[in-house]
Amino acid sequence: MSANTIVSVDCIPMRLPFFHWNPPPLFAGRPRDKLDSALVRVQTHDGTVAWGESYCVEPRALQAVFETLIAPLACGKDAADPTLLPVMQRTLHNLGRSGPVVHALAGLDIALWDLRAKREGVPLYALLGGKRRDRVRAYASLLQYYGDAQRLHEVVTRALNEGYTEIKLHERTADALGAARGAAGPQVPVMVDTNCAWLPAEAPAAIAAMMPHVPFWIEEPLWPPEDDQALMQLGHQCAVPLAVGENASSVYALRRLIEQEAVQYVQPSVIKLGFTAAWGLAQQCQGTSVRCAPQVAFFGPGYLASLHLIAAQQDEVSLERLYVELAHVPYGETVPIKDGWVAVPDAPGLGADPEQVLAQGQYRK
Repeated sequence: MSANTIVSVDCIPMRLPFFHWNPPPLFAGRPRDKLDSALVRVQTHDGTVAWGESYCVEPRALQAVFETLIAPLACGKDAADPTLLPVMQRTLHNLGRSGPVVHALAGLDIALWDLRAKREGVPLYALLGGKRRDRVRAYASLLQYYGDAQRLHEVVTRALNEGYTEIKLHERTADALGAARGAAGPQVPVMVDTNCAWLPAEAPAAIAAMMPHVPFWIEEPLWPPEDDQALMQLGHQCAVPLAVGENASSVYALRRLIEQEAVQYVQPSVIKLGFTAAWGLAQQCQGTSVRCAPQVAFFGPGYLASLHLIAAQQDEVSLERLYVELAHVPYGETVPIKDGWVAVPDAPGLGADPEQVLAQGQYRK
């Protein structure tokens, strides 16, 4: 057994309670006042530990995927083998091309990148050709406020006072955007994420109503989100950039959008599609009118992986920071946000480990 042989792959649920200065919205009939994702811990024969993160709605289901599928296929394999992940993807393809199995593989993929960089003694961005910027601007990504214009105004003001210079709303109305614009002023970029709110016939009028308030982009405007022809048509009809990708069913859907230059921003989630796929999309964007702006609504290793990707890619974009008050802020001391900016960590791998926090029990349910 070599030093680089994988000896364990563990899925550790991570629950982060939060408050967002408003009654919690409902998600699947339950109040959304916590964020669930899963840490992926990979250890090799020589004791080296690497970390990834998987998107996770139901922790028990994801743990079962890791215990019955991911760990048995990965353990005993060489972590440096470039065919490891592709072979696992093909082996498990009949269990779904999106969803928990793919999310689990994405977390493993992040951990393998972390491991490789640690073995080479370099930060992750060095494996991508080096960093093009030492720090990355973060934007405050607000949860929904359901028509409460006064509270929305207050939270936008709060974020700006903390040093953020860009705002994203998860809203669907022109009135909400107007309230945010009133607080932000004319110069602050304000993005609008509608979470696949409209059918293709509904979107043009809804977006037209928002235009007096100058949205920076409209994110996930259509259902279904990977309808490239409908997105291209919408892009021709409205005079605002479109951003999509968080809900893409596969990396191939995003590749088509880039090939057709159907949108202005693609937003792969590394904890859903994996870091390898996201970096490939960033490379594909070069020489096109499309920019890669990773979607980052969680706070674990996927957040750090997205930071390295943005630091290394050609186009400069901002890093999403879900603007909530967390009970515990992962990497709050090692990779803090200061005045709306995040310094790119220079330590080997992702730049910080959750080991110490794990030992204190912060990540466990």
